[in-house]
Amino acid sequence: MHDLVITSRRAVLPDGERPAAVAVRDGGITGVHDPGAAPEAAERVDLGDVALLPGLVDTHVHVNEPGRTHWEGFATATRAAAAGGVTTIVDMPLNSLPPTVDPAALAAKRRAAAGRCAVDVGFWGGAVPGNLGRLRPLHEAGVRGFKCFLSPSGVEEFPPLDAAGLRAALAEAASFGGLVIVHAEAPELLTEPAGPAYPEFLASRPGEAERRAVELVIRMARETGARAHILHVSSALCLEPLARARRAGIGITAETCPHYLTLAAEQVPEGDTAFKCCPPIRSEDNRDALWRGLADGVLDCVVSDHSPSPPGLKVPDFAAAWGGISSLQLGLAAVWTEASRRGHGLGDVVRWMARNPAALAGLDGKGAIAAGADADLVAFDPGASRTVDAPALHHRHPVTPYHGRTLRGVVRATWLRGRIAGGAPLGRLL
Repeated sequence: MHDLVITSRRAVLPDGERPAAVAVRDGGITGVHDPGAAPEAAERVDLGDVALLPGLVDTHVHVNEPGRTHWEGFATATRAAAAGGVTTIVDMPLNSLPPTVDPAALAAKRRAAAGRCAVDVGFWGGAVPGNLGRLRPLHEAGVRGFKCFLSPSGVEEFPPLDAAGLRAALAEAASFGGLVIVHAEAPELLTEPAGPAYPEFLASRPGEAERRAVELVIRMARETGARAHILHVSSALCLEPLARARRAGIGITAETCPHYLTLAAEQVPEGDTAFKCCPPIRSEDNRDALWRGLADGVLDCVVSDHSPSPPGLKVPDFAAAWGGISSLQLGLAAVWTEASRRGHGLGDVVRWMARNPAALAGLDGKGAIAAGADADLVAFDPGASRTVDAPALHHRHPVTPYHGRTLRGVVRATWLRGRIAGGAPLGRLL
């Protein structure tokens, strides 16, 4: 007797979309069957035409706890994740205090998260000046890789690496098969905004700053043999060097984010700093080019870069406001709204938001509906729509650029290892 069988006429499987019955026992998927041949189960759920997706994996989330829990926290962030169809997040090492730059800080982060998570949680470590000798111990303690900045991070306790520091971090990570993930903007091309409006902020962080930093990472990844990943690509200028590096067999991957794929600089309302992030949201033409990069496989993943802050830090001045977008609960619907309009299917979205992020972070058993995988599943109604009401979101603060937007696709239910997620803290620390 199985614990649960979920049937859908639109199950999104590794080999395509088709009718299927997914059988679950002891938190895992035992098999994927034709709907008429499913085993007996204590509970049966028939979704009809509502799609069944694997739980999404979001490898770019700033939870900020401990230390800045008034910005966000494990309880609120993971409830938002579950409501948005995300069953695994990987927490970034900065904005928390202490930052996750040594095993003691990782232990503090795990203590803060224990018993509070509605979904599974993994952790990135940090690579900062002076902690090179702590990267291997962090790896052995279970982090998924190491984040670094090439330009100022926005918080004093997480300074950037210079070119020599980047090379050293890549070489050290290569020595034990680790991964370095990079906020890639060349600091010498960044300037202070000339004024408080969005065009001035956008001009202060040009796309060429991203491209130059990406080219540096590619060169050093080639020289050290390390695996590197480019975070939150916002500029289409990065696509050509990334494509060349991939053709050359260099171990580099890249991601973008829902806000770069669904929003555009031309649409940013005056003074609405909920739209501010670093690197910035760019033009409509740039957005179209990022979609082509996804379609061509130059960009691997779509993840949130959920980076919330209290409303008081989002002052209506783009030069002074905190840069970060809250979207953890909304990423699936935002991406599906635009992806479906551009002719992409649910299988594409699952590849970008579940399978590839799971592979990036080495999360076996995540990101696919297959025998042996965790029973992390999402009932997603792709034809329904909902208007975003920021105060109704599970994020700690009602600040999001999607407020008032009508998005296509509604999460009807999320299962974590076969149990409904979002209420009790069922999540594990990975």
